[in-house]
Amino acid sequence: MNDAKVFKSIYAIVLLIFTVLLTVSCSRAYDPLIERGAEYEFRQGYPEVRMTAFGLLDDLGNGRIHITADITSNSLIFRQINGQRFANVQIEIMINGIEGTRYSYVYTTSKTIESEPGIFEEVLFRREMSVPPGNFDIMLTVVDESSGRRTSRTSRAYIPDPEEKGVHVSAVQLLGIHPDRKWEGYVPVTAYHVSSAKDSLWFVVQVTNNRPDPITIRSQIIRFEADTTAARPMSFPNYSSSSLQYRGIDYRSEKILNQTRRVLEDTGSVIIEFRKEMPDRGNYRFEVSVEGARLNNELYRARDFSVKSENFPHIRNPRELAEPLAYLMNAREYRELMAIEDPDSIKKAVDYFWLSNVSSINTARHVISLYYDRVEQANKQFTNFKEGWKTDQGLIYILFGPPWYVRTRLNTMQWSYTYDLSSTRGNYFFERPRAPSEHFPFNNYLLQRSQDYFTIQYQQIQRWKTGFILQAIM
Repeated sequence: MNDAKVFKSIYAIVLLIFTVLLTVSCSRAYDPLIERGAEYEFRQGYPEVRMTAFGLLDDLGNGRIHITADITSNSLIFRQINGQRFANVQIEIMINGIEGTRYSYVYTTSKTIESEPGIFEEVLFRREMSVPPGNFDIMLTVVDESSGRRTSRTSRAYIPDPEEKGVHVSAVQLLGIHPDRKWEGYVPVTAYHVSSAKDSLWFVVQVTNNRPDPITIRSQIIRFEADTTAARPMSFPNYSSSSLQYRGIDYRSEKILNQTRRVLEDTGSVIIEFRKEMPDRGNYRFEVSVEGARLNNELYRARDFSVKSENFPHIRNPRELAEPLAYLMNAREYRELMAIEDPDSIKKAVDYFWLSNVSSINTARHVISLYYDRVEQANKQFTNFKEGWKTDQGLIYILFGPPWYVRTRLNTMQWSYTYDLSSTRGNYFFERPRAPSEHFPFNNYLLQRSQDYFTIQYQQIQRWKTGFILQAIM
């Protein structure tokens, strides 16, 4: 391997590590009263895991923590014996009491995951643990036994004391049901991002009242206005500060979709359940508030979620294959493609686009694989309020691949694809309009556009459309 390839590989890894560290550091700014689910925190070669934990009291007043993890099968190393493909993972759960809660427990198990060639899916792991009242840190670790590599995810849970006077509202648990896997029933959604393939959502929250006074429980689903567009060309003007693309998501612009009200007059615990058909793609919040005559403050909990494409973060159906072609087609071609409604017709149009540009079928097969692999990688690394491939970082990543070098400073970032870090060609600069906070828990880097990029982007598009992109990455 020559020095240039080594250099590219090193800085591709640096980018992935930086993305993970940035996500972890920003998560501390999130509002603890608003659940958001796990992020992807993608690391090449490591198990992809998302985990959520939910604490409540059962019918007998005993504390229970419900733990759910999604393991992405194609992030594991499979072996094949006697025609069967399988991967072995070890799963460890550590529960430790915090903030005065004295409790510690470790649970370990092994799981064999089978998969047919070319079939990749999210493998569900669920476990229910008995715990005393209190606050808990939960860590779930998945070890791929073939590689020895491990991924850990953390969460917190609270179990109220059933003997303690007062009112308690649990975290909001979000569950969904998939029409093709109804035998699983409703399963917890571990991530902020929800696949639109699910046909309905189910919200569960437990309210415990150990006071003699009645309380009023209100719940509602809110839709926020957010940017859902693909990134504009590199040579276009920068987004104006008043545009939705610049602001990303506007929590001040909300639309209430559903509201409920319930009065709890007796003491004890009650499970509040709310079912809703899958809403359109967008960003939402389900929130619960509790009011009472002698409550000093309104009690509040919420669960934010975003409805993404059907197979998110993967690209599988015809429309998902068509949408990212926004970066290779001109505006007229793309409008015509998106106007097609029939899935078979969309698939034929996508195939025609690739085969009419890339002369060799074998070359086209490799180019298509590379392109959509980058789209999926962009979804895993850069998704925020919209799919990662639609972000400015996703645009550059898809067209040019992982950068050789990444330089960050406060709210700015530089991606370099050249050894000359001062050159105007091969260096791309991003600016983050808003730093992540509990009021805006996203990384949203915008490319600093320039007319000088017109020729660069045009030439790169031609490499993709002719198949010469394969030579450029060798």
